[in-house]
Amino acid sequence: MSSLTFRTVGALDAALVDCRACPRLVDWREAVAREKRAAYRDEEYWGRPVPGIGPADARLLVVGLAPAAHGGNRTGRMFTGDRSGDVLFAALHAVGLTNQPTAVHRDDGLELYGVRITAPVHCAPPENKPTPAERDTCAAWLRAELALLAPRAVVVLGAFGWQALLPVLAGAGWTVPRPRPRFGHGAHVELAGPGPLHLFGSYHVSQQNTFTGRLTPAMLEDVLRAAATAAGLYAPTT
Repeated sequence: MSSLTFRTVGALDAALVDCRACPRLVDWREAVAREKRAAYRDEEYWGRPVPGIGPADARLLVVGLAPAAHGGNRTGRMFTGDRSGDVLFAALHAVGLTNQPTAVHRDDGLELYGVRITAPVHCAPPENKPTPAERDTCAAWLRAELALLAPRAVVVLGAFGWQALLPVLAGAGWTVPRPRPRFGHGAHVELAGPGPLHLFGSYHVSQQNTFTGRLTPAMLEDVLRAAATAAGLYAPTT
């Protein structure tokens, strides 16, 4: 799947949900949807690739890792219905980028303001660990999405997303320095290209990071606020 071209983000999302390019991921996501977690046994799982969420003219892009088995793979929406999403959407709301601090299911009324959330891998992987081959196959969707967007800033959640995104940005015309910028929480680099692009790093909102205090709500809010400022999402102060 070397290249994909779409006229609109909606057309891309509609095609993405039918993707079956990675056999291991297809088997896993569908097995999870059949077997379910006991707490959700009465729900119908999505069990398909999970598209991005947010407006097509978003100036800020948030890039995660992949849908959670019982989060996005269950609800059909990025970071929705799991504890990682609880942290992310609370922080987005705290800095004025959503209308509500929670994301429970696809029809809960959530709106994102100027921000779109996507991932380098769109299917839930076993143990939350996509293989390099799966990452590279799914990169075609990320390249197609970037071609339709005009972000001014990107927040990357975690080292996996950082490493996956840099070559995609380079392929899309942005100049990525050599050696490549290193991931770290609070990392910030400005890339020249189709338009100036501010790239920010944040630790992932995984329970491993949030439960241990490696990533606190304040830390995440600081990065999101800086990125939103760089993207021009806040009205100038007087």
